[in-house]
Amino acid sequence: MTKTAWVFPGQGSQAVGMGADLVDLPGAIAKFESAAAVLGWSVPAICQNDDDKVSRTLYTQPCLYVIESILVDALQQRGHHPALVAGHSLGEYVALYAAGVFEFEAGLQLVQRRAELMDAASEGMMAALIGFDPEQLEAALAATPDAVLANDNNAGQVVISGTPSAIEAVMGIVKTKRAVKLNVSGAFHSPLMAAAAAEFETVLNATPFQAATVPVLSNVDPTPSIEADVLKTRLAQQMTGSVRWREISLHLAEAGVKQVMEVGPGKVLTGLVKRTCPGMALENIGAIADLDRLSV
Repeated sequence: MTKTAWVFPGQGSQAVGMGADLVDLPGAIAKFESAAAVLGWSVPAICQNDDDKVSRTLYTQPCLYVIESILVDALQQRGHHPALVAGHSLGEYVALYAAGVFEFEAGLQLVQRRAELMDAASEGMMAALIGFDPEQLEAALAATPDAVLANDNNAGQVVISGTPSAIEAVMGIVKTKRAVKLNVSGAFHSPLMAAAAAEFETVLNATPFQAATVPVLSNVDPTPSIEADVLKTRLAQQMTGSVRWREISLHLAEAGVKQVMEVGPGKVLTGLVKRTCPGMALENIGAIADLDRLSV
């Protein structure tokens, strides 16, 4: 059997209309109702809202968690199981759910609080840099206080995070093929999130974690672990730490993974993995049709 890793996208992969067909899956309606009881609002209603409410952090993160978790359930019900799991930023919570580290509602409560804290963050800026000299970027970040590498996605694509003046300074120094300021409320995955991370850790510490059923590669430490305490500690560091996705991709190849399955909307992560590990077989599971194709 092909050794497969499941990976879960985070904020930025959401789209109006996502998950519309999932209500036809066994158990999906019960999951949506359970989510509404926790959140106080309807995930399908937000996802189908034409005003793009789903792109506001407060809604984006819970919606992605719920939809991706329903897809996990459907895959497992159909007899599919991963050898390793990983998620990009918010997606790490779904990876932990898929690995049995916490129950659906417990994970959703964590995601809800995380989204509230991150949505309230009003300081800072993030920017995506594409096509750059890594040494020049490293030197610019080292010389610029309050600017850090937030997402190391692959050799040619990163996200930097920090104060607006610091990010503008780095963007003025580093030559890129393309540089895009991101439409986010704060400097996510940077030390500027320390206050929010400290408040979140109180909720996280009160949440029971179980040992994972399959190894999890965490954002801040891309080495596999199944230990509950290790996975919780790594998650506590995630809000202020860098997303080391390039290293995660490399480790999947080193671990003998032959297929990467992105579970959730869009194709962001499979695109990133393809650039780092060109020979990897890739699958995208975001709708019932994708599930049915796997079952053939």
